[in-house]
Amino acid sequence: MQEVEWRQCLEEILPLLSQVDYLVASGRLPPGVPRDFYGQLARLAREQNTRLVVDTSGEALRLAVEEGVFLIKPNLREFAELMGRESVDELEEERLARELVATGRSEAVVVSLGAAGVLAASAESAEQVRAPLVPIISKVGAGDSTVAGIVLALARGRSWREAVRFGVAAGAAAVMTPGTELCRREDVERLYEQLMKRGSS
Repeated sequence: MQEVEWRQCLEEILPLLSQVDYLVASGRLPPGVPRDFYGQLARLAREQNTRLVVDTSGEALRLAVEEGVFLIKPNLREFAELMGRESVDELEEERLARELVATGRSEAVVVSLGAAGVLAASAESAEQVRAPLVPIISKVGAGDSTVAGIVLALARGRSWREAVRFGVAAGAAAVMTPGTELCRREDVERLYEQLMKRGSS
């Protein structure tokens, strides 16, 4: 991608920021795009009071977090790298996630733990939400579905606790469908109800 192209992307996004509550920046940056592209986006989003959600890895994630974002969703390996570790054990996960939130670099952190669900940390709480047991057909898109579920629930006015569970339900529902097929609404809602009942019992 040429410089004129990625700069045009930012220029196109800028006037839209004041019209949205959330913006999701997801995936690897294309060749030619600077490593701080998501960081530049974070700066623009902050100026417009838009909540930026970043789902990427490596230097692109680190530079975005340095600017300050609303939410990140790394997997455990990506989270360890972000925190300057070779690996993170189960006992450290929560402490490090809380530490990252406390610095103000990300208001919330959701660490994907695969079949074990997620570790979700915010200023109010930190907890592991285990994924429901479902038949696995394809894992493609599960992480993206988790992010989409969380953002959708928050945009609908759900609490952080509810949003995390809706995201986990969406991610679990995604693995029940073949290939790149989207998760089914009825599966997401059924799994969400299961997770909410489990949390209240």
